[in-house]
Amino acid sequence: MSALADIQAFLPCATPDRWIENALENQSLMLIDHANCEKKAASTALSLINRYTDNFELLNKMSRLAREEMRHFEQVIALMKRRKIPYEHVSASRYAAGLRDLARKEDPAKLVDVLIIGAFIEARSCERFALLAPHLDAELEKFYLSLLKSEARHYQDYLKLAKTVAGDRSINDRIELIAQRERELIESPDNQFRFHSGPVD
Repeated sequence: MSALADIQAFLPCATPDRWIENALENQSLMLIDHANCEKKAASTALSLINRYTDNFELLNKMSRLAREEMRHFEQVIALMKRRKIPYEHVSASRYAAGLRDLARKEDPAKLVDVLIIGAFIEARSCERFALLAPHLDAELEKFYLSLLKSEARHYQDYLKLAKTVAGDRSINDRIELIAQRERELIESPDNQFRFHSGPVD
C-alpha cells in the first residue's frame, strides 16, 4: 500500500468537494493559513520535546519534524512574497482545538492522545495537498506534491510514537474515538475557510 493510500485508509472520510472549491476560491488565504499550520506544527513538536525529555525516540523524531515544518514555513512565505500576498493575522480554525478537547488529562494517556491527534492532523494535511495539487498552477502543484513524502512520514512517526508510549495497551479505541470527532469537523459546515476547516457554503 502506498503512503497516500495508507493515509486515505486511516482517515475516517475524504475531504468534501466543496472544501476543494473553497480552497481554489481563496488561494491567498489558503497560503496564509498553510503558513500558520506549518508554524504551529513546529511549535507542537518543540513543546513535546520540552515536556517529555526522557523519551529519546520522541526527542529525535520531533526534532526532525520541527526542522522540516519550519523549512516548509519558509517555503510557503517565500511563495507568498513572490505572489505579493501579505502575511496577515487570521484566526485559527476549530479543527485542532476540536480534536485536542478529546485528549485525556494525565500522562501517559494524555501523551498517547496528543500523538494520535498529531497523526490525524498530518494525515489530513497530506490528503489535502494531494487533492489540491492537480487544480493549482504549476509552481503550487509542484510544491504541494513535494510535501507529500514528509507529511506522510510525520503521520507515521506520530502514530508509531503513540503505540510505543501505550506499550502493551491497544490504542485502537482512542483512534476510533478521535476519528469520529475528526470526521465531524471535516464534514460539518464551517463559517470560515481554513486549511483544516469543514466546507463553507
